[in-house]
Amino acid sequence: MNLVRHIRYLMLTVAFLLAASAFAGISSLKVSLDSAFLLMGRTTPLHIELVTDENSDGHLVIPRDSVCDKVEILKYLTADTTELGSGRREIKQDLVLQSFDSGVYRLNPILYVEKGETIASNRLVLKVYPVVVDSLETIHDYADVADVDRSFIDYLPDFVVDYGLWILALIVVLALGGFAFYMMKKKKNPFAAPAPKPIPPYEKAIGELSRLRAEKLCEQGKEKEYYTRLTDILRIYLNGRFGINAMEMTSTQIRRMLNANEETRLSKENMERVLETADFVKFAKVRPLPDDNVKAFNSAMQFVEDTKPRPAVAETDDQQEPSKEESTKK
Repeated sequence: MNLVRHIRYLMLTVAFLLAASAFAGISSLKVSLDSAFLLMGRTTPLHIELVTDENSDGHLVIPRDSVCDKVEILKYLTADTTELGSGRREIKQDLVLQSFDSGVYRLNPILYVEKGETIASNRLVLKVYPVVVDSLETIHDYADVADVDRSFIDYLPDFVVDYGLWILALIVVLALGGFAFYMMKKKKNPFAAPAPKPIPPYEKAIGELSRLRAEKLCEQGKEKEYYTRLTDILRIYLNGRFGINAMEMTSTQIRRMLNANEETRLSKENMERVLETADFVKFAKVRPLPDDNVKAFNSAMQFVEDTKPRPAVAETDDQQEPSKEESTKK
């Protein structure tokens, strides 16, 4: 009787081990997008995640040019492999997608071939919005005949041109005399109120963001005004904090400058998230969800916090040792 029981336990153990090994050998493949919406001409990454055995000799089948008729593959990024333990590994790879035709597209699946069997990923839907450009729809007439360009000197009187150096010297002398008079007057009045201290870019940006949140423009249906002010606050902050003239740049140019700056590179995803949502609202006329508005504001606040100036480093021990030795001698 005991022998039969032992044989039964042995058979159950073998069956369990066979089932576990079969389950461990199953591979999984899925794809995902950061956003299901894309502005025409912009790019978005397609994330591929494959989980399989370490000794698997299968391979991914990725299209060469496009994932569907109107969505092209612009770039293939390097794959990253992570060991998961228990003989399993995870492979991640990103594809950069781009489309120049508006519409709703169903992306073809990514395939994984292993030992004669094929695994297909899930299928995603991507909606591409057109860019509104009024100048392409309006027919313009021929431009008028251009006037001949004239330099600044052509508008000056003849005596100014003839005695320009003497006039310039007189202006310099008057300017120096005025500056000397101002300094003398300032010394005579030491109790004059000092000039107001300029507000640092970080404090100014935080204050503007707090005022914008208090106005609750999105609750009033003013999403376009809200995102215009939100991006202007960040553009002014970039100019004051890093000297980046963001007010005169497009979203793509700002992304390039953030990626080139070491202090903004780590937090550039927060800025990109705000710019992408703002472009959809201002150009594609998409009305975001309340949760998207909160995420955009939090991303803007996090970008300012991550890139704020760091406090000065305290004095090192080497700088403090001489003062200690002097006090000992005394």
